[in-house]
Amino acid sequence: MLIESPCVVALTWTLSDAHDQVLDTLEAPVEFLFGGDDLLPRVEEALDGQDAGFRSTVHLEPIHAFGDYDSALVCFEARDLFPSSIETGMQFDGLPEGCVTPAMPSEHIYRVTEVYPDHVVLDGNHPLAGLALRIALRVHDVRAATAAEIDARSVTPSELSVLSVAPPAPGMH
Repeated sequence: MLIESPCVVALTWTLSDAHDQVLDTLEAPVEFLFGGDDLLPRVEEALDGQDAGFRSTVHLEPIHAFGDYDSALVCFEARDLFPSSIETGMQFDGLPEGCVTPAMPSEHIYRVTEVYPDHVVLDGNHPLAGLALRIALRVHDVRAATAAEIDARSVTPSELSVLSVAPPAPGMH
């Protein structure tokens, strides 16, 4: 079966930065909806019309991956707005109530990047924002998408996919 929208592709990959430092490796095949929200458009372009066994390395500039780093998405908030168990790497869907930073026009996931006695540093950028990336992909299988997958525009929850349109959780996949 050829890869065409909508279908499901089972992929493995190695994701590296522009200096070939490995950022993420997916060793066991994971399924993604081709033609939905699971994969970045440039990755879909590379896969379009291919079949199982296809391999490619795709170069992604920040504009084609997770965008440029935006320092306006970094904020400093009072430590007492957060639970006592807060630690670096935790994520929040939006800013907690009582924050002094104005709400963003669209929902952002904020990662805790630093915790100080009086304040917490939050970053609303995708963890890979501002980076040029290389992804070495291998297609293991291609199958028809189910109606439920097509309706959901996804096979894998977006927080599990580094190639998703939505920001991933720590661990990248």
